[in-house]
Amino acid sequence: MLSKLIERIEQKTAVIGIVGLGYVGLPLVLRFNEVGYRVVGFDIDEAKVDALKGGRSYIEHIPAARLAAATETGFEPTTDFSRADEVDVLILCVPTPLDKHREPDLSFVVDTFDSLAPYLRQGQMLSLESTTFPGTTDEILLPKVQTRGLSVGDDFFLVYSPEREDPGNPNFTTRTIPKICGGVTENCLEAGMALYSKAVDTVVPLSSTRAAELTKLLENIHRAVNIGLVNEMKIVADKMGIDIYEVIRAAATKPFGFVPYYPGPGLGGHCIPIDPFYLTWKAREFGVNSRFIELAGEVNSTMPDFVIGKVVSALNQRYMSVNGSSILVLGIAYKKNVDDMRESPSVAIMEKLRDLGALVAYSDPHIPAFPKLRGHCFDLSSVELTKASLSSYDCVLLATDHDRFDYDLIKHNSKIIVDSRGKFLGAAEHIIKA
Repeated sequence: MLSKLIERIEQKTAVIGIVGLGYVGLPLVLRFNEVGYRVVGFDIDEAKVDALKGGRSYIEHIPAARLAAATETGFEPTTDFSRADEVDVLILCVPTPLDKHREPDLSFVVDTFDSLAPYLRQGQMLSLESTTFPGTTDEILLPKVQTRGLSVGDDFFLVYSPEREDPGNPNFTTRTIPKICGGVTENCLEAGMALYSKAVDTVVPLSSTRAAELTKLLENIHRAVNIGLVNEMKIVADKMGIDIYEVIRAAATKPFGFVPYYPGPGLGGHCIPIDPFYLTWKAREFGVNSRFIELAGEVNSTMPDFVIGKVVSALNQRYMSVNGSSILVLGIAYKKNVDDMRESPSVAIMEKLRDLGALVAYSDPHIPAFPKLRGHCFDLSSVELTKASLSSYDCVLLATDHDRFDYDLIKHNSKIIVDSRGKFLGAAEHIIKA
């Protein structure tokens, strides 16, 4: 079975199935399509599937022309999971959020697998790309595959190869970002390496799926911990009257031993605010209390309140209350130059300001209307930035520093600016660093 699967992969007669057509799955679809594979894309969201069939993109950095070219050359989006038996490879790119107790929620992974399970067959490979805790592949997916009467490593192949997408980053693509891969068995790894090497320039083999799962967590925890450190340094520097951004720029001139990380209003995106908790939860099973990681999470989670405190203080100094004040939030994406709002700290800030009685609006050139988000509700559209619109607000809060903002316009026409990104250099009476 292994040799037949690899032969089909090598000859590009294998059919690739991508499950989950979001920020991870859709770029993967396009890459496998571009190198000559027939790709079937699965998603439960009919609106996404209809958009793709119509050649319309719902992700800003993926142009409609690429989608149209893909559908013309064999890409088929569908909500019909029974078509899973048509494909030779299934790649799962589904969310792995936290539940209300801040513990791992694998319901998307499990429910997706259960939807595919009746259609699994001999000779297929399944790859999980969703970020998760060590043991997910061999403790949860492996037994489920075995209950289908399939022998993993002999007639079915199971791997873990986590996504490393960076939406909106023009310097790295699905092809150029090295891919790590771990297999349940050596045969599984061989199949995984054969697959991904056709679409990615560099594929890095690991000894196990658990090692691959932990590698992905380490990458994201590394960022979370360092951002937590610099966020704490920002609070300390603020108390001392020192500009933390000046300090970071100075430290970054050292050519060794220092990597600059920058503070902000909180952590956003689907990975950095969430993934550390997958490891801390799993570590408790082994009697390990990962205090360092948890502390970084605590620091990062307090940053929206730190920014709001700066807004309150700025208004108070002008004999104004947050209650009844009009506040314009600049940028609601979780990072600059993208339309991705997953776990955006801007949303938490907007909700907290609204709860304090503020009249909240936003401007974001990448998000024209506030989308429907689970648990979050704002019936708002993006405000166009003009001299008149900026001057009409009591306070302007820079939450996400998009390049498309006109910062001179903002600086010279806002009554108060609370800058949580260090974008405005130098001192000005109406600019408050946050």
